[in-house]
Amino acid sequence: MATDDSGTGAGGSQQSVRIGSISDSAFSIGGDHNTNTVRRGDAGADAVGPQVLLEAVLELRAALVRLPRGDDRTALDTELDGVAESLEGAEEIRPGLVARLRGALERWAPLVESVAAATALAGLLASLGG
Repeated sequence: MATDDSGTGAGGSQQSVRIGSISDSAFSIGGDHNTNTVRRGDAGADAVGPQVLLEAVLELRAALVRLPRGDDRTALDTELDGVAESLEGAEEIRPGLVARLRGALERWAPLVESVAAATALAGLLASLGG
């Protein structure tokens, strides 16, 4: 997992997150001295179905309630709601959904970097390789 400075924001530099392929290793998401680490090992893409991904999306959505309301959070809430709707009752994860969700986490990384549920969701996405 890598971060890179891609511009400046109100409080200094704004960071973006790129999530690469992770297998049999640990990774962390965090900033400002707040890091959450998840170990992904035995579970592969076969173990992650739509229901598991839906649960992770809903956990992140619930965790975001504690964050201040703003345009970024509203946009992320809307994106997560759309993904959750696509996963409800699905028998398989539709092509492009993992990339869409990964893009949302990357786009709003500063918002979710301290939320443990985002770490868990990122681990699932990494195991799906999308």
